[in-house]
Amino acid sequence: MVEIKTFNQATELKTPRRVLKYVLVFCTSGETTISVDENEFTLTENSVITITSGQIHYFKDIENASGFILEFTYAFFCKDDSDMELIFHNGLFCHFAMNEMIKVDQPEIVVRQLEEITNEINLQPYQYLISIHSRIELILIEINRTKINRGDEIYKPDALFLQFLETVIKNFDKNLSVNEIAGLIGTTEAKLNELSRLHTSKTAQNVIFGLIVSEAKRLLTYEKLSVKEVAYALGFNDPFYFSNFFKKHAQVSPKSFKEKIVSA
Repeated sequence: MVEIKTFNQATELKTPRRVLKYVLVFCTSGETTISVDENEFTLTENSVITITSGQIHYFKDIENASGFILEFTYAFFCKDDSDMELIFHNGLFCHFAMNEMIKVDQPEIVVRQLEEITNEINLQPYQYLISIHSRIELILIEINRTKINRGDEIYKPDALFLQFLETVIKNFDKNLSVNEIAGLIGTTEAKLNELSRLHTSKTAQNVIFGLIVSEAKRLLTYEKLSVKEVAYALGFNDPFYFSNFFKKHAQVSPKSFKEKIVSA
């Protein structure tokens, strides 16, 4: 549901892993490199990176830095629409590979809340989960203030659009249509297309295609799966069709993509 560790406690992060949780990494001192999907980021003192549910990540030199790793589930944090909008506000925890290293303007605020979250989890006083939820909100607000202060445009996605994205990533194996997803979250295909065009300038179907390609790249890079096994894992009954689909959207065949990763 919610967990916090210091860098020296997170030995499992020295090898690639994925969790269906939102992960916030805050560096308090030193410098470390973290790999997220296909990209690498250097975290320095008082910097933070947010990692969305399902992204594969690991540290390359975690012993050279100190800090906190906070993890929490979608179910824990997203109690209502405002929670959903906050967690994705300004690209934080975004499903479109918008990860970035952010140097926080007032790091003492973030560190104080992370320390208090640690105490709340260890002691579990009355209504400690409510307290932790509020402290995570304060951390995200401080990160958003930093982004606004440096001149970033405000990006505030609609809660229904976020439900759409979450439903897609939780059902890759079912290869659901836009209409089927709309039914699951109580809306219409037309509404999903409207929101998708508003937030991404793409149709809902093309948003789904983009998420599928990102997931395929993760599976081809980090999982010991053949192209055929990746196709089946993503709900494709025909591996040949999957190969054509991947090549169309990634400009490279899945076999060539996998061979490039292996030889790197």
